[in-house]
Amino acid sequence: MTTTHRATDTLTRDALAVLQPTFAGTTEAPAWLLRQLENGMTGVGLFGRNVQSTAQLAALTAQLRAANPEVLVATDEEAGDVTRLELIGGSSFPGNLALGAADDLDLTREVATAIGHRLTEAGVTVNWAPSADINTDPGNPVIGVRSFGQDPDLVARHTVAFVEGLQSTGVAACVKHFPGHGNTSVDSHLALPRIDIDLDTLHSRELVPFKAAVAAGTRCVMSAHILLPVLDPDRPGTLSSSVLTGLLRAPEADGGLGFDGVIYSDAIEMKAIEAVHGLARGCALAVAAGADAICVGGTPSDEDEVLTLRDAIIQAVRDGDLSEERLHDAAERVRALGRWTATARTAATTTPGAPARDIGLAAARRALRVTRQPGAAPYTPPARPPYVASFHPVANIAVGHHTPWGVATELERLLPGTRSAEHTADRAGAVGPAGLAARILAEAGEQPVVAVVRDAHRHPWMADTVTALLAARPDTVVVEMGVPASSPTGALHIATHGAARVCGRAAAEIIAGVPAGEDRDQ
Repeated sequence: MTTTHRATDTLTRDALAVLQPTFAGTTEAPAWLLRQLENGMTGVGLFGRNVQSTAQLAALTAQLRAANPEVLVATDEEAGDVTRLELIGGSSFPGNLALGAADDLDLTREVATAIGHRLTEAGVTVNWAPSADINTDPGNPVIGVRSFGQDPDLVARHTVAFVEGLQSTGVAACVKHFPGHGNTSVDSHLALPRIDIDLDTLHSRELVPFKAAVAAGTRCVMSAHILLPVLDPDRPGTLSSSVLTGLLRAPEADGGLGFDGVIYSDAIEMKAIEAVHGLARGCALAVAAGADAICVGGTPSDEDEVLTLRDAIIQAVRDGDLSEERLHDAAERVRALGRWTATARTAATTTPGAPARDIGLAAARRALRVTRQPGAAPYTPPARPPYVASFHPVANIAVGHHTPWGVATELERLLPGTRSAEHTADRAGAVGPAGLAARILAEAGEQPVVAVVRDAHRHPWMADTVTALLAARPDTVVVEMGVPASSPTGALHIATHGAARVCGRAAAEIIAGVPAGEDRDQ
C-alpha cells in the first residue's frame, strides 16, 4: 500500500529524484511515467523493448523531456554484445574487447563518438558505458568481451578514450562496474559474487581504469553488486559506504578516488541485492551507502512499484536509517547531471555529426586475429558455399537472447547457398560431442564446414565437438566470437573478439575471400 504525499514536499521529491525506473515494452511513454516526472522523478532507463527505430525513440524521449526538460534518459549502449539501439539486427560497432585488441586510442575514441552521436539523435543523455572491468578471470560469465582486456593499463587508456569520445557528443558516460567485476566467476544478476583480493591488488589492478576515468572527467560511475571482504565483509559494493563513500568519494589524499559526479547503482533488482535485502530496502541502503541514482533496471516497473520504492526511501529517513541530508545530496547530484545533459545536448546539436565512413566495420576488421596451423597449406576460399554450425551458449542477462550473432547471415550474403544450423548444450548432452559432430557432418554433406563458437574455453561441449569435427574434417574453419582463451584450432582460426554484427561480417569476408572494403551484395 503506497502512501499519499504532496508532490511539493521536498522529501517526497528527493525520494522520487533518486529513482531511475524502466518501463514495459511500449514504444511510447506511459502516462504514469510522465506524471511522476512532473512530480519530481528525474530519470528513466530504456531497453531494447522500448526501441523500434531512431525516429520512434526520438519521439519517445521528446515526450519525456516535455514532462521534465532536464530528464536523464539512460541506456546501456555498450555496442558489441550489449546493444539496445540495435537489439534486433545486431550492433554496427564492435565491443570493448575488439577495441582493446586493435589497441588504437584514436579508433576507440572515434567509435565512442559515433555511438554518442547516435544516442544524441535518439534523445538519450546518459550511456551506462563503458565497462572498465579487467577480465582477469577467464571463466567470467558476465563480463568477457565487454572488457577491453586483461591488462590494467590497456583497459585504463581505452576507458578514457571511450569516455572522451562519448562525452564530446553531450552524452554522459557511466563507467562501470565499480570497483571491478572482472575477477569473478559468478554473475551478479543471479547471485552475489565474492572477490578475495588484498588492498594492494585492488589499487594496482581493479581500480586503475576507474582512477583514470575519474581523472578524465567521467560524469558517472556505476557500482557493482560484488562483495570485497577487504573493504566490507558484510555488504556488496552497491550497499557499502566503505566502497562508495570511503573509497570512490574519498579524497585522493585519503586513499580514495575523489569522484564528485553521480554514482548510479547497477540494476537494483538483480539477485545479488534483491534476493538478500529485498527491492525496497535495497534502494534505501544503496542511497545511504552513497549511491545517487538507483537503477531499477531490466525488470519493467509500473507506478505502484515506483511509489512503493519512494515510500520505502521516505520511511528509511523517518526511521533514521537514511539521513535526510544524504538523500537531498543524492537528489541534487542527479538534478545537476540533468542540467548538464540539457546544456550539453543543446551544444551537441551545433557540432558536426558522426564520421561519414563506417567506423564500426573498420574497427571490427582491425580486431580480427587470423591463425593458420603450422605447416598447413595456404587457405583458399571454399569452392562451394559452406555449412555453418553455430554453437550457442546460454546468453547472460546483460546480453539477452534476442540479439543475433554469428557469421551465417553475412556468409549467406557473400556466398549464396550457404546453409546454417544452431546447436546447443542440450543437443550435445543428448548425443554426446562425437554424436553431435557426426550429425553436423551428415547435415553438411559435401559442403565445407565453418564452426562458430563463443567462449569455447568455458564450454567443454563446444570444444569437444569442434575437436571431433576437426578429426573428421581437418579443413574445418573455426570462428571464435567470444574471449579467445583457447589455443587456435582449425584449418583457419578467426578470433573476432566479440559477436557484434560487424564482427560477423568481418569474419565472413575472410572466409569468403572478399577483400576488406569490397561490398559484394548479391
